[in-house]
Amino acid sequence: MTVLDDGGMAEAEVEAMLLAAFDDMRATVAEHPDLFARVERSIGEAAARRRFRWRLGGGGAGVVVALSGLAVALSDRRNGRLVMPWWVLELITGLVLVLLAVALGPFIKRFGRAYAADVFRRNPRTGKSYLVLTDVAYYLIFLAYILLTTRIVPGGNWRREPGAQVQHELARVGGILLLMGVLHTANVVALPLIGRLLGGAPGRGSTSSSGHDTPTFGPGTWILRIESPPDDSGADNERT
Repeated sequence: MTVLDDGGMAEAEVEAMLLAAFDDMRATVAEHPDLFARVERSIGEAAARRRFRWRLGGGGAGVVVALSGLAVALSDRRNGRLVMPWWVLELITGLVLVLLAVALGPFIKRFGRAYAADVFRRNPRTGKSYLVLTDVAYYLIFLAYILLTTRIVPGGNWRREPGAQVQHELARVGGILLLMGVLHTANVVALPLIGRLLGGAPGRGSTSSSGHDTPTFGPGTWILRIESPPDDSGADNERT
């Protein structure tokens, strides 16, 4: 049993044990050769995300300033006050709908590209064609929605109640956002089924001409082919 002197011996023993443990850890643990590259790549990706957020915020602020300037430029000045005609708000809402359809489509597609590639991993060309046709269908639906909800003449109570037009324009913006959400949700749910129909059932092999099932392997799979040595019986018979 060791007698401790005011705790000094205990601290020294603990320190010695910790130093020994750290020395043993440094001696047994080897650094990954690509550790620096991975850390550098993660720092670069974080910087790229920050730049993307700044560009996104700057683009949104620029759109707001441009639409506000358009509203001021098209409004009438009466007795020192700005009076906005009803068609100016309709025009600005139409521009907002077009910007949402053009900007949110590629933004959502950017995050769903890996999901679609995984679904169509057995037939990537079909998957690419499917995504292109889906984008065309989306833009046609959004264009039809914008044209169907655009008013050429003002509503019956818009002049008496300006809030009625504001409610109408908010309903248009909310409608296209709801339409985007429903379409993309349906696409996410139906994409595995479509990938199974167009690319074949995953996990099953194709049938060769000899009637045997050829197994399907995923990316990165190594195939080892073992062949029997050549038959030298014919050469031996010729020598005899």
